[in-house]
Formats: sequence, C-alpha cells, structure tokens
Amino acid sequence: MKPLGLVVLCLSMVGVFQAPLRAQARDYIYIAGSSTVYPFSTVVAEQFGKALGFKTPKVESTGTGGGFKLFCAGVGVEHSDISNASRAIKKSELETCVNNGVREVVEVRIGYDGIVLANSKKASPMQLRLKDIFLALAAQIPDPKGGSALVKNPYKTWKDVNPSLPDQKIEVLGPPPTSGTRDAFLELAMEKGALELETLKALKQTDKKAFKKVAHSLREDGAWIDAGENDNLIVQKLWANPRAMGVFGFSYLDQNTDKLQGAHVEGVAPTFESISAQQYPLSRPLFFYVKKAHVGSIPGILEFVQEFTDEKAWGPEGYLADKGLIPLPEAERSAMREAARAMKPMAVQ
Repeated sequence: MKPLGLVVLCLSMVGVFQAPLRAQARDYIYIAGSSTVYPFSTVVAEQFGKALGFKTPKVESTGTGGGFKLFCAGVGVEHSDISNASRAIKKSELETCVNNGVREVVEVRIGYDGIVLANSKKASPMQLRLKDIFLALAAQIPDPKGGSALVKNPYKTWKDVNPSLPDQKIEVLGPPPTSGTRDAFLELAMEKGALELETLKALKQTDKKAFKKVAHSLREDGAWIDAGENDNLIVQKLWANPRAMGVFGFSYLDQNTDKLQGAHVEGVAPTFESISAQQYPLSRPLFFYVKKAHVGSIPGILEFVQEFTDEKAWGPEGYLADKGLIPLPEAERSAMREAARAMKPMAVQ
C-alpha cells in the first residue's frame, strides 16, 4: 500500500473508533449550581448511589447563576442534567435555555432556607435592623447630613450606622455576583432596608430602575468582601477573624453552632422554627431544575428526583432536615412531589 493510502486508512479508522465514544451517553448524573443547595444535593446523591445501584451523581458548587449557564447551554452529555438554585430561575435564563434547545425544564421547590449574617462566638452577638444592613453595606446612601442627595457610604464602623451596635469595623464576607444567595440577600435585606429610608422610598415611586441600582450596589472599599462560592471557607475565615461577619445559608450556621452565632434581624433569630414559619425576614425558597430531555438518556434522573422528594429525605423527620433544610408545608410538599415525579415542565411564556 502506498504511504498516502495508508495515512487515509489510518485516519478513517480513527474516525470509526472515535464516533461511538462521542455518541456514548454518560452513565452518571451531572448536577451543578447553588452552594446553598450543594450540601443537600450531595447527601441525596450519596444515598441514591448507595441504595439504588446507580453511579453516585457528580455534584458541583458553581453558584446559582453559574449553574444555570451550564444547564441552559444545550442538550447533550456535555451539559448538566440538574441545576441547583437558591432562587427561582429568571425569565432571561429560561429564554436562554429555550433558545439553546432546552425546551422542557422541570422546577422542583425543595424547601426553605434563611440567609444569615453570622459572626464568631468569640465576638458580641449582633442585633440588626434591615435599615442597618443597608446603611452598612450599600455603595451609596442618602447624605447623613440631610437632603435627598446620594453620597459615597461614609460609615466605617457598625456604631457609625447605629449607636447601639459595636464600635468595630464593618467587614462582611459574602457570596459573589454569580450566587443565588447574593441575589436573595440583595432583594430581601438590601432592598427592604433601603425602603426604610424616606428618600429611597420616594425614589422607588419615581424611578424604579434608579432605586434598584442603589439598593443592589454593594460597597467596594473593603466593607463588603466577595469571598467566593465556598461557604465553608467563609465559616473558617469568621472563626479566624472574630471582627468579621459573613453572609450564607442557614444550613452552614446550623452545622457550625459551636463556632458561629447568627445575628437577630428585626428582633428575630435565624432558627429552624422561625424560618419554617416565615417569621425570619431573610427567608427564601430553594430549588433544583431538571432537564427533561435528558430523562431516559442519562440513567437514574427520575430515580434521583424520587429519592429527593421522598419523605425520608425532605420530610420533617428526613435526613435533609438534619442538614438544615427547612421542609415545605405538608400540602405544598405533596403537590410538589406529584408534579416533580410526573416531570411536569414549567410553562414558557
């Protein structure tokens, strides 16, 4: 055989052997998204792998926004099957999904969580108002000297914000912009705190976009520090630095009560009971989203959903409650279980 013919034959043989590998489906579930949902999803994945004979799913903590980017990028083995989220999927994200061929998305609300502001037990406990949180962390605030002008945040200590708070530097470690926890914190703490100020309350009435820009802009002078998606790392840093505070999901506080304490917000402590009763001001729902097109192609997706929505997992006495998940009320849990197991997709408007 001539050399050129041999080369052509070899290249064609490579194509023959590579094609089946490209077409071969994954034999495990790929999950990515929220760092808050990550510990719950990981526990379910471990139980699922042990009990049901499937490979243990791969679970990554990328943040809610990062998880949706992976999830909505398309259909196929190179894309994630399930996206964990500490907020509901945005309309723009769902549109991206549809535009990339991900046309059927199943939303599963799994329970509730509280966003906590916590510090080391070596430090004094904090009693915060929503107004205090905004004034401490907003990039711009109404001029403390009076008038309606907005000025660069001048406050250096918590005592500057509120004379009843400790005379210590404002230093808060929190999640980055890709995090659903940050999105929820901006909405539940910063926006509501801004509305406690008459100037900003009036601004919302006249210019909602301008109000939101002010309410959602965090300081960049060291008072707020983006600490990444690893909430366990924030916990470690708080223990090492008693002067700092951290923002993360309740489950991380619940698992570290020997080291950390959660600030009371508007007089309410972040507890299992106060979050479940929706009394704690910074309570929010948690979700995961399933790519229906992958069900049947990637083994075990439906069985994973069944495991997650089983009472032994997400019920009041389930193993996820032991990890800090606040269960849905019984009627809501029953309806969500039925819809999830039926793989009922969201309506796309």
